[in-house]
This record gives sequence, C-alpha cells and structure tokens, in this order.
Amino acid sequence: MTLTATRTRWLRDNGVYLAVAALLLFNVLFTTNFLTVGNFRTQLVQAAPVLIVALGMALVIGTEGVDLSVGAVMALAAALIPLYLGYGPLPAVLVALAVGLVAGAFNGFLVARVGIQPIVATLALLVAGRGLALVIADGQLVQLHDPAFLALGTGDAFGLPISVLVAGVLAIAVAGLVNRTTFGRQLVAVGGNRRAAHLAGLPVGRVLVGVYAICGVLAAVAGVLATARLGASDPADTGLLMELSAITAVVVGGTPLTGGRVRVLGTVMGVVLMQLVRATLIKHNLPDSIAQMIQAAIIVAAVYVARERR
Repeated sequence: MTLTATRTRWLRDNGVYLAVAALLLFNVLFTTNFLTVGNFRTQLVQAAPVLIVALGMALVIGTEGVDLSVGAVMALAAALIPLYLGYGPLPAVLVALAVGLVAGAFNGFLVARVGIQPIVATLALLVAGRGLALVIADGQLVQLHDPAFLALGTGDAFGLPISVLVAGVLAIAVAGLVNRTTFGRQLVAVGGNRRAAHLAGLPVGRVLVGVYAICGVLAAVAGVLATARLGASDPADTGLLMELSAITAVVVGGTPLTGGRVRVLGTVMGVVLMQLVRATLIKHNLPDSIAQMIQAAIIVAAVYVARERR
C-alpha cells in the first residue's frame, strides 16, 4: 500500500472525529453560551431522530443499497398516531412501528425477490408513502394532548431526554447486531459481494428483507419521537428530507456506498458533525441555506475520500 493510499484510508476512517473535535474547539472559543447544559440538551434532542434513521440507513448502505423512503415512513407513523391514540399511547406506538416494519419489508421484497434496484424501489415508497400519509391525515395538522405520549418527546429519564436515551440504546443495539451476531456478519458479506455470498449458501434474500425491515422500524421510531416532540401529527413536514440527512451522516461517518462495511460509531459522529455544523451557522447568524450548501460540500468531500482505489 502506497503512502498516499495509507493517508487516504486513515483520513477516511478518522476524518469525522477530527472534524467534530475542530468544530467543538471553534465553538468553545467563539460561540457565546456554547458550554451550557441547555445548549447541549437542545443539540442532542435535535440530533436524536436523525441518528435513529441514520442507524437503519447505515445497515442498508452496508448491503450496497439505499433507502429513500425513510422520511415517508416517518410521515406515515405520524399520520397513524392520532387514529389510535384514543386506545392509549402503547397501541398507537405499536401500530406506527408495525407500519414501519411492513413498509421496510416491502422495500426489501422488491430489492431481494423482484430484483428492483434499491434507489428505484424505495423512491416509489418515498412518493407514495407521504401521499398516503397526507390522505390518512386529510392533509391536516392534528394537535395531540396525551401526556404519556408527549413525554416521549419532551420528558426525561435518568436525567436525560427520553429521545436521546432511545437513540443511545438503539445505537448500542445496532452496533451489537453488526459486530456480534451472525446476521451482522451475513449483512457485511452480502454487501461485500452479493453473488459470492449467494454461492456460499448465505440467505441473501432474508438478509436483505431483514435489513430493510429494520430500517423501516427505526424510521417509524424516529417518526414517533418527532411527533411527540412537536406535540402534533404533521405528515406534510415530519421526516421531510430526512433521507438526505441520514445518508450524509452515514457517508461522512465512513461507511462506503459500495457496501461491505458498517461503521456505527462513525455514523453517530457523522450525525453529531452535521448537527454541529447547522447549530454553529445558526448561532453565528448565517442562513439555513448556507448550512445546506456546506452539507452538500461535506457529502462530496466524504464520497471523494471514501472512493475505492484500485
């Protein structure tokens, strides 16, 4: 391996940590009231739904796929909650998660069994899913008043916001799934070389359906938490452009788009980096459009660094 290739690989594996450290240092020195409990709490709460979706996206990208429907699944979850909240928070949440499971499994079926390219299969649900959510909600924002449900978005447990705790537990669970289970090893093998995995006797179809199903459930969890935090069901806005935020975090975190590898900690740091970028620009009175352009530049840089070298 040449010196240049070694440096590129090191940068690909560790660049996100350096970027987060540099941005934290900048904010400590130049951003007023950055080192406050209230600020850190706000940043973590805002990042939690993105992290949950990004964890599922990392699994899908690890199989050399992509799921563009995660935002639409969040909207579907948000639309269904008011219909079942009268039976209690638990049934409403379970219905939302079930819809995420079905939507994700359907995506996986199209990819694994029908042979449709992931970007096409999930693009269809991106359009149809949000449209269905708007039909279910009759295009209206519905205020929610159940205290137990709203606590999911605004309450604390063990001194931390519930949404942050949920995101942390799910990150640990996904890391364990990837690194400690047979399914995780099969996932990486399928992403590395699907044909070789099939010839080796691995259940490629089941793995793909399972991965997309997990991604759908995680998107539904994010939709539930986002709805609880907002205190209203708003399918028109819930999860909007979430797929781009999730893909950005995964790629910046070092998971290659070519599959065969899943970096869970890198994904977590990718979410932290993108949240810090946006928060820093806002605190320094720069418009959100600038944040979007910087986000695009970061994506291009991350893909360039992570590109395969022959």
